[in-house]
Amino acid sequence: MKVRSTVIWELAVLVGMVFMAACGGNDPIGGPSGGSGGGGGGNPPVATSTITITASGVNPKNITVPRGTQVTFINNDSRFHEMDSNPHPTHGSCPEIENGVGFIQPGQQRQTGNLNNAGTCGYHDHNQASETIFQGTITIQ
Repeated sequence: MKVRSTVIWELAVLVGMVFMAACGGNDPIGGPSGGSGGGGGGNPPVATSTITITASGVNPKNITVPRGTQVTFINNDSRFHEMDSNPHPTHGSCPEIENGVGFIQPGQQRQTGNLNNAGTCGYHDHNQASETIFQGTITIQ
C-alpha cells in the first residue's frame, strides 16, 4: 500500500507541474512580465510563446515552450527586422523560424512553424547579426 500511495502522490505532483507550466505561457503583452529586456545573455528562459521586437532589442531574449508550439514575433520597432535561426549567415538550425518568420515589417507579427523537436534554437536579426540585443534562444521541451 505504501508504494502505491507514493506512486500516486508522485504522479499527482508531476501532473500539477505540467499544468502549471502550460498555464504560465499566456502572459498578455505588456503585462506584469514587461521589463526592459536588459543587457547580458544570462537571462533565464521565460515560459511564453511571444517575443516582442523594439528598438531596444528582443523581449524576452530566451523563452521555453512545449513541443508543437508556434512562437509569435511582434515587431514594435519603427524599422523592419529579418529574424532567422543560427548560425549566421547560413541559418538553417531551426527551419521553422525562417519558414514562418523571416522579414517582419513595423507593426507586423509573424509566427514560426510548429517547433516539434526538443532542443534549443538560437535566433538573431540577419541584418544586425552582431547586435546581441536582437539575439536570443527558444528552448523546446
